[in-house]
Amino acid sequence: MESTKKNAVMAILFLQAAVMIYSLTTVISKFVSGYEFLSVKFILLYMLDFAVLGIYAILWQQLLKKFELSVAYANKAMTLLWSLLWSTVIFHEQITVTKVIGVVLVIAGTIVLNYPAKEKEDK
Repeated sequence: MESTKKNAVMAILFLQAAVMIYSLTTVISKFVSGYEFLSVKFILLYMLDFAVLGIYAILWQQLLKKFELSVAYANKAMTLLWSLLWSTVIFHEQITVTKVIGVVLVIAGTIVLNYPAKEKEDK
């Protein structure tokens, strides 16, 4: 039973890592927006964005083998947390109380959706 719990935690960590990778597309997109349309840097960053999305798509397909679609998709909402982190660390944007409340609500909802998945695996 301990192995089952460990596998469940590892699967959730893998899911969150995939979501973090997905959130990087928002960072790349913000960088892309700073360059002239179809300039060399615009095209290179756009290609990088496309590559990151391709990596995420492959990871997503693997995750769907381990999670119900509703649980996996609900975890994509954690992109908000990662985007808030990136916007603060990379772009020095302000964190407001409203943003924090929103992210906390999303995290709470994600935990609620993940909890029943853990219970099913234990049985």
